[in-house]
Order: sequence, then structure tokens, then C-alpha cells
Amino acid sequence: MNHTTHALSRRIAATLALRPDGPAIEYEQRWVTWRELGDLAQRIRTFVTAHPLGRREIGILLRNRPEHVAALLGVLLGGGTVVVINPSRGDERTRADIAALRLPLLIGAPGDLAALVTAAPGTATLAIEDTAAEPRLHASPGRRAHTGVAQSGVAVRMLTSGTTGPPKRIDITYDMLARSVIGPDPEHTPVPAQPRSGIAVVNAPLVHIGGVFRILQCVAEARSFVLLPRFQLEQWARAVRVHRPKAVSLVPAAVRAVLHSELTREDLSSIRVVTSGTAPLSADDADAFCEKFGIPILTSYAATEFGGGVAGWTLADHQRFWQDKRGSVGRATGGARLRVVDEDGAELPADRPGLLQVAPGQLGPGATWMRTTDMARIDADGFLWILGRADQAIIRGGFKIMPDDVRNALESHPAVLGAAVVARPDPRLGEVPVALVEAATGADLDSAVLLGHLRDRLAPYEIPADIVIVDTIPRTPSGKADLTAVRAHFEAAGVGDVDAS
Repeated sequence: MNHTTHALSRRIAATLALRPDGPAIEYEQRWVTWRELGDLAQRIRTFVTAHPLGRREIGILLRNRPEHVAALLGVLLGGGTVVVINPSRGDERTRADIAALRLPLLIGAPGDLAALVTAAPGTATLAIEDTAAEPRLHASPGRRAHTGVAQSGVAVRMLTSGTTGPPKRIDITYDMLARSVIGPDPEHTPVPAQPRSGIAVVNAPLVHIGGVFRILQCVAEARSFVLLPRFQLEQWARAVRVHRPKAVSLVPAAVRAVLHSELTREDLSSIRVVTSGTAPLSADDADAFCEKFGIPILTSYAATEFGGGVAGWTLADHQRFWQDKRGSVGRATGGARLRVVDEDGAELPADRPGLLQVAPGQLGPGATWMRTTDMARIDADGFLWILGRADQAIIRGGFKIMPDDVRNALESHPAVLGAAVVARPDPRLGEVPVALVEAATGADLDSAVLLGHLRDRLAPYEIPADIVIVDTIPRTPSGKADLTAVRAHFEAAGVGDVDAS
């Protein structure tokens, strides 16, 4: 496939040229035009196409900034593969990730490149500071044998956590993204005749599939948007008051932050609907939000592996069914097929709980069934309920945390004999990791020392909300930590959160 003539690449090029002097992105209350965005994207495209075909895997240390949006668009315009690198995962781990990837070109902020990238033969870095600044290329001399094979048609290698073990990357193809942001028939969907009038607010991180999807959706629609570095209540509320969007997307943690804030119906008076995904949102929170603000919340179900959403509520379904189906994540969307199976893979009848399987619409009409790690049930009307995870992953405000990653980081401290990490329910974030730590004999250890140790090894959202040091971790007869007893310890103790900032 010729990437540069793909429908997604053509749509990006067409919308960038639709009204060059019009506003594209507001960032920190300053507008970047489509021309500024497009000019930088085209400059970055030239660096992408300078590499031999088949070696266009370009690493981007992504942050929510306009020049990073331009970098994403530039790689896609050039038919390359964006390899997502999260510069906030912890310096030590990010350096190791970059070294193992051995990519021909790395793009990022000058400070991130300086701190995280070690010069290696045959590898180049491209520093981007601002949409108006010329990118600065630094190439290390020599040749380097790059690892991996560029997969034909892959647009984004999205960093995600697996169900077990370390984080992995999921390949999202140009076809999958095009179906997600343009429509089921992207090759024959016309380009907008003029930019859309409404202004979106984007606060999802670019290192998450939700951020990539939201930004590409805005670009595909030629819709101006406010880009926030991250969700912060005051900045988000200002953007809503000033630009008056009709629809906004909030992860459950952000929904709860808005719900428990001093914002009023007048502050959110433009909003007709809130969409929410990435983590479970309780029906009670959804109802409380609607009662306070008069705005329904349409929950959805998505995963990186699917290339986006596969189930969700529509406004019509919400008005008709919510009282009877509250707590559901809606019905299949975008051509997806859903089923629930037993341990042997046999499909179960309506309302029987089992393991969810999905055939995503983003993969086209011939999509095969994909196994998830979620327990679920589907009723006779096709509404899906997520009942819990078959694995032990912790979802904190939409971010997946693997307990073993946190445990390994704790146990890498020389004074720690052992650690056990479990989830604790949290009214704002859904759940948070908490840890019991067994100190080595005679060791002088406290939680502040461990927090300092973890900050270099984990992303901020992975750091436990509570770290409790005990004489002995409760264990099963096999020697494994007794996670039921660990959870019971925190339920009984009612310990307050440590400061993980």
C-alpha cells in the first residue's frame, strides 16, 4: 500500500489547506492557524520521507502541545509509523524503552530529547519547540542496525499496558484510524466544504488512543479545538465558558472532578452531552452529574487494540432506556460485533456472564473475534455491561496500572524484602494502587524514602496512594502474597493518601 495516498493522509492534507489563515488550535490562550500547523507538519514530513521506504518508524516523545500535533500529522502525511513514546513514564524506564526501540528518528521537545535520548550511531533527533520555530536536526554519524520490521499500513504504534507483564505497543493501521475518524467508507467520504463552526475542547493525552482519536477527528472534520496540556478543572472550565462546546469528552476521574466542584449549570450551559470512556463510571455518578448540571453522560467501551470504541450510548438510547439499563456501557457501535463466551469459547445466551469477545468495526466487515480480559453480560436488547476484569489490572482515572510493575519497582529498593500491590476503590479516580511493604531485617525504611525511589521508576499515576510498611506481608501456603488479606488490611486501616505528586 502506498501510505501517502491513503484516505487518512489525503484528508489531513485537504483540511490543513481548507482555510489556511483560520484558527486551528488554541493553546495557552493563543491561537495557531491551520497554515502554521500545516507548514510545520510539511517540514516534518520531509524528514519522514528522507528515510528509506520500510524504515519510516518515527518515535515521538508526545506531549499535549501544538508542535507535537504537527509532528503527528507530519508523520502521517509522509506515510510513516508514529511510535508513541511517553516522556512521563519515568526517566529510567523511558531511556530503556528508547534504547530498545532503536529508531532512525526521534522527535520531541529539546529538554526531553536531551534528558532521555543517548546519542547512538545512525540515529537522528529532531527538536521541536514551537510551531513557528524551525525543527533542529541532530544526526549521529555512522550506521546502525535498526531492530524490528515496519509493518505495512501501520499508522500508530500506541503504547499500552498488556493484561500481564510490561507495557506493549499495539499497531493501529491507517485503515483503522480512517474508519474511526472519517467513517466506515473513508475512501468515498467527501472532505468538508468549509471548517466546522463549533470549537472542541481536547484534554485527553496524546500518548493515549483517546487523545490521538480526538485530535485526528477534529482535523478530519476541519474543526478548531482548544488543546489543554492535561485536564485541570480551572483551565477546562474557562475553555468551556469561552468557547461553549455542545459536547465534551471526560474520563470518569474528570467527571467526578467536575461533579464535586463549585461549577454551576450556568458554567456548563452550552454542553448538551458528555461522553465518557477509558474506565468504568458508576451509574450513581452519571445520575448525580445529570441531576446537578442537567447534562446526560453517554458512557462507552473502547480499547487501544480495537482502534477506538466498540460500544456506547446514543442520546436517543439514553432517553429511552437509561432508567432500565443504567450501568450499561451501551450497545455495539461503528459496525462492531459483541459476544460473551464461556471458558471453552462457546457463545452464551443473553444475560449470562462470561468473557467478552469483540469484532471491531474499525477492522472492517471481515473482522475476526478478539478476546478481551473483561467479564461481561449482554442483554436481549444488545446492551453491554462490564462486570470486572479477568486480570488484576488497576484502572486509575483511565490509566491502566499493572500491580507487578509497581511491586517490582518497590522491591528494587535494597531495604525492601517484599511488596504486595492491590487496588482500593477511590471516589474520584475509580481505583488507586496501594501497597504493603515488608522491610528487610534491621532496615530503616519509611514511605517518604520509597516515594522518592519510585518517582524515577514509575509514571506519577502508578505511584501508590498508600504505602504501608509492615513486619510481615500475609502470604498463602504457596508463599505468594495473600491479596485478599492485603485488601482487608487497607479496608480495616482506612489509611489516608500519601502525596504522590
